[in-house]
Amino acid sequence: MPAPARLLCALLLALPQALLAAPYAYVPNEGSGTMSIIDTATDAVVAEIAAGKKPRGTAVSPDGRWLYVSDQPNNRLVVIDLATRSQAASVPLGESPEGVGMSPDGRWVSAAIEESNDVAFVDTRDNRLAFIVKVRGKNPEHAEFSPDGRLVFVSAEEGSAVDIIDFAQRKEIAKVPVGDRPRGIGFLPDGSRAYVASENANTVYVLDTADFKVVARIKAGVRSNGIAVHPSGKWVYVSNGGDGTVSVIDTGTNAIVATIPVGKRPWNMALTPDGKKLYVANGRSNSVSVIDTVENVRLRDIPVGLKPWGVVVR
Repeated sequence: MPAPARLLCALLLALPQALLAAPYAYVPNEGSGTMSIIDTATDAVVAEIAAGKKPRGTAVSPDGRWLYVSDQPNNRLVVIDLATRSQAASVPLGESPEGVGMSPDGRWVSAAIEESNDVAFVDTRDNRLAFIVKVRGKNPEHAEFSPDGRLVFVSAEEGSAVDIIDFAQRKEIAKVPVGDRPRGIGFLPDGSRAYVASENANTVYVLDTADFKVVARIKAGVRSNGIAVHPSGKWVYVSNGGDGTVSVIDTGTNAIVATIPVGKRPWNMALTPDGKKLYVANGRSNSVSVIDTVENVRLRDIPVGLKPWGVVVR
């Protein structure tokens, strides 16, 4: 073997296995209290681990070591060590935590607290609740950091608006009216736009993140819910819970360019880092649909636990 080839082989062998492996998709099953782990190389479930009584919002640390899951009935954040696939810590949050987000640097976990109308922030360095920010909207479901970590956008199910938190100031600085029952939130990679699905309005609202104004309204399917943004920023995906479909939005024209059938009650979704596959949690089919984003076709359905709420890929 030539010397350059031997050197390349040696370097590859020296790399941590996690860097060579395909990403995993993590699926919280609120009906079975478990987390399904899918190997995205094979689209097979490789593990099923305990994750509280009713796991919902989920985030993974940037290094892929830690999984953070909201356990709604137990009012806590469950911290799972992915090396051992076992619970490592539990952080009290507040009554009925829902969606979970993570700051770009991995230091902070945000959790939307439904009953008290606030967002809890957990410091991942010591897994403690550091502070809480009250929002004006009722029943917040998602609390997502902007790509630069400066802002947190919060969808309030009963507020018909998005509450915007300035993270450094630890307070709400704006409230943007959208359609009835806002749910999923996603940002373009450059952070210039946020896309918010309003379930009862069957509409995706496009927000300018500089001046906090609605700049476009895109009619989606029935009960538009989850949002996922392609790494290129060219496409936004919205799950339509009433239709059992996922719509693809061209961000250059704000037009829907494809609609793909999936399972029953599609909810939250996630893309692989290369953007080639989209994983969609089907809450009433107990499955995850895998979409080829190049051809915009469903490749397969993967059986998981009961009532999958969402997906996160790392």
